[in-house]
Amino acid sequence: MKRMAVLTSGGDCSGMNAAIRAVVRYGLGHGIDVIGIQKGYQGLIDRHYDKMVSHSVSNTIQRGGTFLQSARCLEMHEDAGLELAAANLRGLGVQGLVVIGGGGSLRGAQALAGKGVPVVGIPASIDNDIPLTDMSLGVDTALNNIVHAVDCLKDTASSHDRAFVVETMGRDCGYLAVAAAIACGAEYALIPEKAYDIEAICESLQRRYREGRSNSILMVAEGAASAQEIADIIHDRVGYETRIMVLGHYQRGGTPTTFDRILGSRFGVEAVEALLAGEQGKMVALRAGGLTRVSLDEVIEQGIRTIDNSMLRLAETLEL
Repeated sequence: MKRMAVLTSGGDCSGMNAAIRAVVRYGLGHGIDVIGIQKGYQGLIDRHYDKMVSHSVSNTIQRGGTFLQSARCLEMHEDAGLELAAANLRGLGVQGLVVIGGGGSLRGAQALAGKGVPVVGIPASIDNDIPLTDMSLGVDTALNNIVHAVDCLKDTASSHDRAFVVETMGRDCGYLAVAAAIACGAEYALIPEKAYDIEAICESLQRRYREGRSNSILMVAEGAASAQEIADIIHDRVGYETRIMVLGHYQRGGTPTTFDRILGSRFGVEAVEALLAGEQGKMVALRAGGLTRVSLDEVIEQGIRTIDNSMLRLAETLEL
């Protein structure tokens, strides 16, 4: 292999720069030219790219987001766009492509593989909703961001006898809400995968108030309900004032944790090794602490990663 390319697509997350850095430096170390595609698939369509050198990725591993940037690309939903993207890669002499992103980005990678592009994907999604990997890139940093915010909220909640409803990202997967609830000692986590009884929750919070516990935290994944919706329902019914906090894109940013820096680096090296081995149409994955390579076809077929039942049981056990 003489030339490869790397791009980041979809929602950004901390740890992407570590993965880019690893792809670039490991590729260069094997005598491969590395092209950095700017603004994801849109940059691939528009031929917006830079030749990377070792210095291109200096001072990036500690930065959140992606210095290659990302953008939506409607053309990739059409066959003509896919053909143009594949032709542009061939025109650049690219013999292997690394795509770093979430479910939609990996579907784009799968489609390019169908056009004959040797491609390997790296799962990067703070929702932890990508199947066949224990953890996606960016999840740990997002979770730490949430925990820090909720810890601060608990201080003021206890000072003013308040309930806080905290809305996390997680349209289809409630991992962040559940994991944060466990880590923060929140009373409840409402997630899209599991039905909830708001009346029972109100009764429980009222009982807590009578017992002298005059503050509470409810985590709500955006796919289950909005924080405002839940706050409106429980307002004036639980014995204390109710406030909301929508964390939004705060969860995506910030300095990546050590875990995400190392995971991104491992993923990047593994992706290049897969291409050097002649593999394509694959995604690198974390399994029981080790790395493996799985079929992009299988990843896409699986759909949304389901939350581990043991996590749900742990959260329910601690909701007392």
